[in-house]
Amino acid sequence: MSVEQPKVCPNQAPDPSPERMPSHIGIIMDGNGRWAKERGMPRSAGHQAGVETIRTIIKECNRLGIRYVTFYAFSTENWKRSEQEVGFLMDLLVLYLRNEFQELSDNGVVIDHIGDIEGLPPVCQKELLDAYERTKNNTGVHMYLALNYGGQREIVDAARRIAWEAKNGRLNPEELDEKKFSTYLYAGDIPSPELIIRPSGELRLSNFLLYQAAYSEFWFSSIAWPDFTAQDLRRAIVDYQARDRRFGGVKS
Repeated sequence: MSVEQPKVCPNQAPDPSPERMPSHIGIIMDGNGRWAKERGMPRSAGHQAGVETIRTIIKECNRLGIRYVTFYAFSTENWKRSEQEVGFLMDLLVLYLRNEFQELSDNGVVIDHIGDIEGLPPVCQKELLDAYERTKNNTGVHMYLALNYGGQREIVDAARRIAWEAKNGRLNPEELDEKKFSTYLYAGDIPSPELIIRPSGELRLSNFLLYQAAYSEFWFSSIAWPDFTAQDLRRAIVDYQARDRRFGGVKS
C-alpha cells in the first residue's frame, strides 16, 4: 500500500470535481506528538498546532461542499496516556469550542460529536452540548468530533440498545438489517464515510468508524497532521475520485 509523501514545495492542488464529491470524510488526526518531538517541543505544542489544522480543513470542507466531516479527536484508548496529557487535551477541547465557536457558526458549521461523552469531564460535556444546540440549525458542513470514541464500543452499545428494545417488544429482530442497525450508532443514519484520511504514516484504522468504513476508500500520507493543508485535502479527494468503486461488484 502506497503512502503519499510530503512535498517541500507542493504545487497548487486542483479543485476536485463537484460531480463525485464525497458527502462524508473521516479524518484520523495523527502525528501531533511526533511533529512536536521533531522540533524539540512538548507534545502539548503539537496538539495546539493540530487544532489550527482543524480550522483550515473545516473551512476547506465547507468551501468544497462536503456535507459531513468526522475528526477522530480522542479515542477510548487515549485514556492510557499520562494524566497530564489527558488533562491538557480536555482543556484544549474546551478552549477550542469557546474560541472557535463564533467563526464556525458564522460559516454555517454544525458542531456535533460522537462517542461516549458521559465519560468526559462535565465542563467538556456542557461545551459540546451547548455548541450543538446553538448550531444545529446551521446549513454548512456538519462537523463531528469523535471523543471518547471507539468503533468496537460503538457497535457493542448499538447491539445492547437493540437487545433492550427487542426484549421490551419495541423491535422485531426479523426486521433488523444493516440499514436499520446503523440508526443505532452514535451519529445515527448519516452517510458512511466514502473517504477516510490518515496522515503521519500509520496504515491502520485504530478503532475508527469500524462499522461505517466497510466500503470507505483510504488515503494515507506521511504528512504529520499539524502540516496537513487544504491542498493535501484536495489531493486526497482527487485521488478518491479517480478510483473505481464497485462495492463488491464487477466493472461493467
